[in-house]
Amino acid sequence: MTRAILTVNSGSSSLKLGLFSENLDMLAMGHVDRIGRREAAMKLTGADGASLPLSETAPEAFATNAAALETALDAFRADFDALEIVAVGHRIVHGGLKHAAPEKVTAALIKDLARLAPYAPLHQPHNLAGIRAAIDAFPGVPQIACYDTAFHRGHPFVSDVYALPRAYYEKGVRRYGFHGLSYDYIESELARSEPDLHAGRVVVAHLGSGASMCALKGGKSIASSLGFSALDGLPMGTRSGELDPGVVLYLMDQEGMGAAEISDLLYKKSGLLGLSGISNDMRTLEDSDDPHAAQAIAYFAFRIKREIGAMAAALGGLDGIVFCGGIGENSARLRAEVCADMGWLGIDLDAEANAQSARDIGADRVRVMVIPTNEEIIIARAARKVLSL
Repeated sequence: MTRAILTVNSGSSSLKLGLFSENLDMLAMGHVDRIGRREAAMKLTGADGASLPLSETAPEAFATNAAALETALDAFRADFDALEIVAVGHRIVHGGLKHAAPEKVTAALIKDLARLAPYAPLHQPHNLAGIRAAIDAFPGVPQIACYDTAFHRGHPFVSDVYALPRAYYEKGVRRYGFHGLSYDYIESELARSEPDLHAGRVVVAHLGSGASMCALKGGKSIASSLGFSALDGLPMGTRSGELDPGVVLYLMDQEGMGAAEISDLLYKKSGLLGLSGISNDMRTLEDSDDPHAAQAIAYFAFRIKREIGAMAAALGGLDGIVFCGGIGENSARLRAEVCADMGWLGIDLDAEANAQSARDIGADRVRVMVIPTNEEIIIARAARKVLSL
């Protein structure tokens, strides 16, 4: 019998699963992409990173998150004899003010987290759908909620507040920060392998379809580029990033757009997709000879550079930069554009090391590193800790 902890990261069109032993050894990973679409597909990999064989699946196998979860579980069961899931850990994007540590899922908790859906409309409903699907698949098995906002809850007041009437802050209109599970992993990896750097001042750039940056001082988050919602800060695949609120007023008053239209524009039609008019995928943009693609990449790099300066100011200096996330880990071009002409801050790249996406790619005073993130192991660790497995 294989006793395992399952991790679930349920998104709007994707599902990421991790299977871990009770000792937290990684057994397998699964990724279902484009859920609900004809081209939906699943990839499974084993502990060695090699792809696991898949049987033929009907299109309806990935029609919904629940169907995708069951399909992936069937594939896991085919590879692991008598698989017994002893706990399921879930990524939840928003924990609000009340939830800052992993905890067991209850009906009351689900209801409470559902109230936060307006804070993260692209994520929270799908995260909760993943919980409901896992409860159906594993009745009686403990479910553990792990929050992306929790890592940033210790921010100083000035990094947490907006200059609005104080009553809004008390109601919860404040900067929450996101991608906390990713930053938690990078912090733990620096503590393990780079204790001197971990004790210093580090900017972590989580760059993917969703993108943000975090300032770590002694391993603690003191500032994040993301704020109240997952729209702030850097431009992303389809999200606008930082925006003058006057633009929203203009869209309402002059363009006659309502809240739903503006939400659709800012969450789904902006960012790299909106700027390029081509794609939200960095790989597609880098392969394109359309000048709009180059402009979108240049803007993305410029905003990251600007945020590095802001984070260095918040930290009172800079000892290291860590790139992670799909783009941060794989795009040598983007890293080179970000770090170009940053010698004034002690940042330069070893071009050969960067081209190979080596772990250490810096060539000046500030350490520059590429560290693949691992949100799944953070969720598995939390589930094991909560249940004292």
